[in-house]
Amino acid sequence: MKLLQSSKFLLLILYLSATLARGDVGRAAHYSPPYIPTACNGNDPSQFPSNNLFAAAGEGIWDNGSACGRRYLVRCISATVFGTCKLGQTIQVTIVDRAYRAVSRPSSNDATIVLSTTAFENIARAAAWVNIEYVEV
Repeated sequence: MKLLQSSKFLLLILYLSATLARGDVGRAAHYSPPYIPTACNGNDPSQFPSNNLFAAAGEGIWDNGSACGRRYLVRCISATVFGTCKLGQTIQVTIVDRAYRAVSRPSSNDATIVLSTTAFENIARAAAWVNIEYVEV
């Protein structure tokens, strides 16, 4: 009976792990002010969430501007320097700009998502870029 219960528990854990790991993998860079004007809403300051967790879309997710306003859950999964990722930290960001056209240049080119300074600091320590898992919500 005890073996059956532990088998069920193990299956539940495996199922939950599989359902949570359905995101895409990419690279996140960061950028700093000035953030406006943006490709999404120009000079409108109300486009930025009050918690400053926002991002610019890389070309892979820009989707001809359809990315504007999309929200993504993002977490750091690896970096070139061990200990860069803040394990267990997942943030939700809103896309407000196109990385290619952002006023402030990204810390690294060809990023999937370019996070605001605040957003990047929530998931990683100082680095030019990190590998991320992200999923649209």
